[in-house]
Amino acid sequence: MNLQQLRYVVATAEHRTMTDAARSLYIAQPALSRAIRDLERELGMTLFARSGRGVVVTPQGRRVVKLAKEALDAVHEIEALATHTHSGGSELRIASPPSLESGLAGRLLPAYVSEHPGVRVHIVRCDGRDGVVNAIREQRADLGLTDLPVPADLVSHPLERQEIVLISPPGLDLPESIPMIRMNGMRLVLPLPGSARRREFDQLFATYGVRPIVAAETDERGGWLSTIRSASASLLGYRGMAEQAVRAGLVVRSLDPPLRRIIALVHARRRLPGMAQDFLTVAENRSAV
Repeated sequence: MNLQQLRYVVATAEHRTMTDAARSLYIAQPALSRAIRDLERELGMTLFARSGRGVVVTPQGRRVVKLAKEALDAVHEIEALATHTHSGGSELRIASPPSLESGLAGRLLPAYVSEHPGVRVHIVRCDGRDGVVNAIREQRADLGLTDLPVPADLVSHPLERQEIVLISPPGLDLPESIPMIRMNGMRLVLPLPGSARRREFDQLFATYGVRPIVAAETDERGGWLSTIRSASASLLGYRGMAEQAVRAGLVVRSLDPPLRRIIALVHARRRLPGMAQDFLTVAENRSAV
């Protein structure tokens, strides 16, 4: 038995289907099923009974799930204590993709630092939502700033709704507000195939019957300005990126109908260090949701 198996058991109990649990854990469903079967064989008990497309937690399974949650909570507290001791208790780590970093640095950090001047804040730069989730899970960050949804093993605190805009090189013959259908045949820079963000964009395009031309595929948002120029293509990004885009000579346009995403602070389901809890308080006092 290991901690990974315990996490799998808890996720399966919470989601009630192997498919949804595997998706929340970012693993393949067969790998999750195999891990659960191996643990059941090791324990000599059935934890989940199959029921149609989902699973039902058995009476023995409920006891195991409860103990697994307690064990994982204890491990998280020990890891948090070790991190707190190692950092001297004075560094707060916040994971963020480049597309949201300007809002974090420009609005939330000054408010927090003014109230807690003795705390150093380190921004852990990540590639999109998946990178933020992994930074939280791997204990490389105490908090994460990302758009929703996030997997069920993380807690989210919505802060604001941010508009998605089209960022393009100059010279394109496009209206000020872009009807979704106008992206049909448009050259776009898109996330890598198989990523959560790419699946969301693909679903969006399918909803509006849009088939863009894939000019480039990347999850490296740090170089998005150069990618737009080198590929002579447009990018769907957040309104918070607009100021940097305009300074770089790019054009920012709204979409029709408008698209907005909820931006939230997220963290693992465990007791937070005091610095992280203080940051949440500051952020929630300034929440626009």
